[in-house]
Amino acid sequence: MENIIGQIKEGVSTRSSISNFCRHTAFVSQVEPMSIEEALKDEKWVEVMHEELNQFARNDVWFMVPKTDEMNIIGFKWVFKNKLEEAEIITRNKARLVAKGYNQEEGIDYGETFAPVARLEAMRLLLAFACMSGFKLFQMDVKSAFLNGFINEEVYVEQPPSFEDHQHPNHVFKLKKALYGLKQAPRQWYERLSNFLLSHGYERGMIDKTLFIKKSNSEIILVQIYVDDIIFGATQDSLCEEFVAAMQGEFEMSMMGELSFFLGL
Repeated sequence: MENIIGQIKEGVSTRSSISNFCRHTAFVSQVEPMSIEEALKDEKWVEVMHEELNQFARNDVWFMVPKTDEMNIIGFKWVFKNKLEEAEIITRNKARLVAKGYNQEEGIDYGETFAPVARLEAMRLLLAFACMSGFKLFQMDVKSAFLNGFINEEVYVEQPPSFEDHQHPNHVFKLKKALYGLKQAPRQWYERLSNFLLSHGYERGMIDKTLFIKKSNSEIILVQIYVDDIIFGATQDSLCEEFVAAMQGEFEMSMMGELSFFLGL
């Protein structure tokens, strides 16, 4: 007995359980910071903050300009969130740089803001139709979706807190694309995505404007949009492959495989 390592009652530790433990503890933080000061003390959160700013650079979101008194400068705040999987295990840390959209002035910083969002009933109908037709549904996620929407207004934002450019302390950023927190961000993202799908032969639903359909002879593919989560399925695998290739060619996507967990369901 003295040669046995560990507790006998705990059972056998398999390689998969050990790898899951290592994956979830070694590479993610278990605590959500309450402030930017707390986050800067944890190298894992500093890393994801840098990743968020790298997304801005890859999407060509803004460019730096000198600050003037006439500009309405919109501030920022960092939002920190731990992402969970089905088993309530933390899978990744997410740091989001969010604009303080409540400082925007209507008619100057934004115009129309309405953007359709899929109802839960629409998702249930899609699931029922997939079951009836006998095809699988898949899920993909658009990385930093709102950064893909172009804006028409002149919008200026301050430099990100704790990541200011010390060579240009009196400069601000002029936006080319929308940011999380801006009032027009959901609408601009929906317009960018819907125009892309329509240009590739998809038709928008007559009632549900977040449902897109494409038919090829007797085959059909359905695409349901829920902000930055995309659910899709087709009666023929080639239609799904074609859709994935088109989306990944236009946006930075994460394929999440066959649909098993969505909106808490």
